[in-house]
Amino acid sequence: MNNLTRQEIADKIYGQTGYPRKQIVATVQLTLDTIVHALARCRNVELRNIGVFEVQKRKARVGRNPKQPEINVPIPAQAVVKFKSGKALQHLLSKLDLAKL
Repeated sequence: MNNLTRQEIADKIYGQTGYPRKQIVATVQLTLDTIVHALARCRNVELRNIGVFEVQKRKARVGRNPKQPEINVPIPAQAVVKFKSGKALQHLLSKLDLAKL
C-alpha cells in the first residue's frame, strides 16, 4: 500500500467541494501545522473517532551497537508522540484483511 500525502488529501477535498485548490492546500497545511505546534508544546491532540496523539517521555536507557555489541551506548531521555486509535478507527481496522498487510 502506498502512503496518503497532503496533496492527495487536498485533491480529495477539492474533488468533493470545488473550493479553490490553493485555499484547500493552505487549509490542510494550516491544520497539520497546528497539530505539530500543539504537540511541540506538550499538548495532546484529540481527534474524535480517529484517535489521540499523546506526547510521552521515553526514559533514558543503554543501547548496544550491533556492529560492536561489547560497547554500551547511552540513549538520553526524549519526548515521543504516541497514537492511540479511537473507537471508530478501531472498528474499521478490525474489518481489514490481515493477509493483505
